[in-house]
Amino acid sequence: MPRDYYEVLGVARDASEQEIKKAYKKTARKYHPDLNQGDAGAEEKFKEASSAYDVLSTPEKRRIYDQHGHEGLNSRGFESNFHDMSDIMSMFGDMFGGGFGDFFGGGRGGGRGRRRGSDLEYRLKISFIEAAHGVTKAIKVPRGVHCDTCSGNGLKPGAKPQTCGTCRGQGEVLQAQGFLRIRTVCPACRGRGVSTRPEDHCGDCSGTGKVRRTEELKVKIPGGSYSGLQIRHTGRGEAGDAGASTGDLYVTLQVTAHEMFKREGADVYVTVPVPYPTMCLGGEITVPSVHGEESLDLRPGTPSGDVVIMRGLGVPELRRRGKKGDQHVRLVVDVPTRMGEEEDELIRRLAELQEASVPRKGFWKELLGKLNT
Repeated sequence: MPRDYYEVLGVARDASEQEIKKAYKKTARKYHPDLNQGDAGAEEKFKEASSAYDVLSTPEKRRIYDQHGHEGLNSRGFESNFHDMSDIMSMFGDMFGGGFGDFFGGGRGGGRGRRRGSDLEYRLKISFIEAAHGVTKAIKVPRGVHCDTCSGNGLKPGAKPQTCGTCRGQGEVLQAQGFLRIRTVCPACRGRGVSTRPEDHCGDCSGTGKVRRTEELKVKIPGGSYSGLQIRHTGRGEAGDAGASTGDLYVTLQVTAHEMFKREGADVYVTVPVPYPTMCLGGEITVPSVHGEESLDLRPGTPSGDVVIMRGLGVPELRRRGKKGDQHVRLVVDVPTRMGEEEDELIRRLAELQEASVPRKGFWKELLGKLNT
């Protein structure tokens, strides 16, 4: 079980965003791999601190973590750990406005132009019942990955990149505009600080460092999911430049409508037709639910349109572990479209007793006969 994230960063549970950021920066500086070469323990603590900051600096993740801990994050598709160091590098770029050099003060040529891989979105259609109970789906995702032959650097075996002649390996150039001097990314090497000759390009990827591949992935969908919910899979998007992090895959759910059940949040709504005698006299009926058939006792004189709430028969609430919504059952009179002779006579006798106005038997047949003459 991972350590408590507040303990990892050494902050109180009510720490502010700035306090969390400051604590993370201090911890990351202490255990940074470049400052602890060959120390596997320091690298693990560095990753642990980065995972803690990723969760505690994101309001939604922090709220779920405070309520349900690590298991709550995992059950909702939030992966709290990084797959590799490139993911952490990407987080630095997103959260601190630069790479490792910018984060710790000072520059580092040759790395600023490495572009993170693009995120991907996969739209997954699931049924109403699958969304209610949760399901695991296998999907196939085509994406760009690093070339195995050149390990993503775009060079054939034995070839080496050359120092960029435009920026001399710095990845940046100075441009003068009047009295101003502006430092920008080198246009020749895109900030990488190196260049390659066409004859040194890898033949399998044509020097791009990437190839297309379709990979199978299992997506765990939690019970209580809904249309529009996105499940993030870190590092499953497009590969970035060599040394940069891979993008993420976002699986967006599309839940198909059900012919019987409707849903609002975690509550389920269903309309059940009930025979007239049962509505009048009361009795036990069978009611469908997303969990199977349930028994329901009706009181005598139940009016048509009456709604009965069956507690806990809805779908799971994503943000409240172990809690389910309710099922709202709307009861309506089941009116038969065809009746036998005996049923017809009994209904007419009941109408007389209740002084209900109904056409006499054969009325419509006589009326149609007169219209046709």
